[in-house]
Amino acid sequence: MTEVSITRLYVLRAMYLFMALGLLVNFWPSILFPPDLTAGPKSVIRALLGALALISLLGLRYPLQLIPILLFELLWKIIWVVASAWPMWAGPGLDTYASETLFACLMGIILVPLALPWDYVFHQYFRASGSRWRKAAEPTSKAAFQETHRK
Repeated sequence: MTEVSITRLYVLRAMYLFMALGLLVNFWPSILFPPDLTAGPKSVIRALLGALALISLLGLRYPLQLIPILLFELLWKIIWVVASAWPMWAGPGLDTYASETLFACLMGIILVPLALPWDYVFHQYFRASGSRWRKAAEPTSKAAFQETHRK
């Protein structure tokens, strides 16, 4: 398995802390004290990002196990920039909300790849065997059963 240095683990922890603090400061006040009591896209986004903030705190304790959270963060930001911000910028232009969101997304697109231990990510998520899709095969005979249970 690819070894991850203690320095890289601290860099990952710093990234999780940065994410958690940013999300806690920006979204938890409106989760605890909602500006309106209607369900809609904004309330769903607040809930999603509020949960992401809390899960990011787990990354302080389990930095390698929570790498999928950083990959999710990187991917949604890339998708938003390519599918939303870029067409707006090329067309009618960015409004204030889009400009602020673009800045935040670009920070994540730059910082997350710098924090990730890419050798570890490649080994764990692309080279390692995945979990099986089916139940393990049953032994077909007494000899096969004994062979599998000798160890």
